[in-house]
Amino acid sequence: MLPSDMQFIERGWLSSNSLLLIGPDDAALVDSGYHTHAAQTLALVQHALQGRTLTTLINTHLHSDHCGGNAALQSAYAHLRTVIPPGCAQAVRQWDEDGLTYKPTGQSCPRFVFDETLQPGSNFLAGGRLWDIHAAPGHDPDSVLLYQADTGVLLSADALWENGFGVVFPEMYGEPGFDDVGLTLDLIEQLQPRTIVPGHGRVFTDVSGALARARERLMIFRDQPLKHASHAAKVLIKFHLMAIQRCPVEALLDWTEDSGYLKTLHAAHYPHQAIREWAGGLMEALVRSGALSRQDQWVVNV
Repeated sequence: MLPSDMQFIERGWLSSNSLLLIGPDDAALVDSGYHTHAAQTLALVQHALQGRTLTTLINTHLHSDHCGGNAALQSAYAHLRTVIPPGCAQAVRQWDEDGLTYKPTGQSCPRFVFDETLQPGSNFLAGGRLWDIHAAPGHDPDSVLLYQADTGVLLSADALWENGFGVVFPEMYGEPGFDDVGLTLDLIEQLQPRTIVPGHGRVFTDVSGALARARERLMIFRDQPLKHASHAAKVLIKFHLMAIQRCPVEALLDWTEDSGYLKTLHAAHYPHQAIREWAGGLMEALVRSGALSRQDQWVVNV
């Protein structure tokens, strides 16, 4: 499905997928996963490279599950060149954890630096192949797609998964984002990729099927914004539990009162209900769906 010089790394939903691009004169990694998996990411990269040096680190966007391993990789490879989307550059320079979404989501990402930016409309060499850079707003306004025309391989990040796409972050903080999701799906269709490496989940080739499912999901969210708000809030809670694995129920509810995005979603869509009551209902819905479990006064990731 993928050429032998592209090695797919999947570590579970908490960490984004990574793709290791190995060329005759260089080796590049696209996305580095969540920080709690950084040691595993480094070990996997070192094993795959068999003594060669990682020369380039590329991020499709800077949500914590895509760049949490950046700092560890930069520490391990002294001359590593790090390349990020241009819209995030100033926030990384200043290490603005609000602008980078880490504080409002209640997530963690060790501080890292960058050397260059990925300019949409241009291309770059990595792993001995030429990659085209395309802006992919929607899930994240600064995200990019990376497309390798010769092989038909598209790195779609969280713009398209086999069964959907990532939460639309702008909609969480009160900005329009659904139209951008639709435009990015149209772009993917126009590129006509043969193989998609998504930000989460397995590599797939049924691009038309994935696009149809994503568009159906987008239509539901457009017609029922409350459904997206509830989904986004559940995703934030589930991600928090994936990171910490278990905590007392009351501690989880305390956390929801401090999460900037959860507070924004609550104020915009559920102001008639106390935030702890609303969050408790979301937690119980996640338990009923099997995404979490309740063990006495503890809530546990499943």
